[in-house]
Amino acid sequence: MTNNLKPGQPAPNSGEYEIRGPRGGDTGQERTAIQGKPLPPTPKAGQTYTLHRPAHNGAGKKR
Repeated sequence: MTNNLKPGQPAPNSGEYEIRGPRGGDTGQERTAIQGKPLPPTPKAGQTYTLHRPAHNGAGKKR
């Protein structure tokens, strides 16, 4: 099950987020987001984000 996130919601994890179409299809586009920062606007209305590749550099992890 995928976790669809809307533009403007805080990113739960740092990494590459894939833009999904209104019906869940792949658009082939990605955006980089940082944990806790709002996700950027999507190119078209109704699109959402899913985490595609999480960051592996430790960014956003509490120490």
